[in-house]
Amino acid sequence: GRTVSLNDYADSKAVVLMFIATGCPYSNAFNGVMADLASRYEPRGAVFVGINSNKTESAEDVRQHAQSSGFEFVVVKDGGSAFANELGAQVTPEVFVLDKNGKLRYHGAIGNSRQPTTKADEANGDELVQALESVLAGRDVPMTKTKMFGCTIKR
Repeated sequence: GRTVSLNDYADSKAVVLMFIATGCPYSNAFNGVMADLASRYEPRGAVFVGINSNKTESAEDVRQHAQSSGFEFVVVKDGGSAFANELGAQVTPEVFVLDKNGKLRYHGAIGNSRQPTTKADEANGDELVQALESVLAGRDVPMTKTKMFGCTIKR
């Protein structure tokens, strides 16, 4: 119900932009992982933002999905896929991690990049955790990019 800007998070130590979908089995397999990571890392200064860029999913669908998934982080509807186009996001789930200066430090999978899954009990956040730990500690991210997998963003 409101406009969200990256400038809203200028005081954050890290910003995690997660492209998500309501109907993608890959994205949905990571719902619990996303909710858990947000609850673990937001107290440490990271901000999580879920972004839905699919033209086939309404803002109301996105709101209901976020609520039923237990997301306590901000979830926005990217009308016209403008932000996805700007970042070059292609699939859901796909993650971009920015440091406190707004510099892109990690782009890729939340986890499971070597073993993609649609099963929630197999989903993990290993790659995102490694990136976040490095960014929050002020260190270089050892793996700045991983292979993305998931459902294509419907533009």
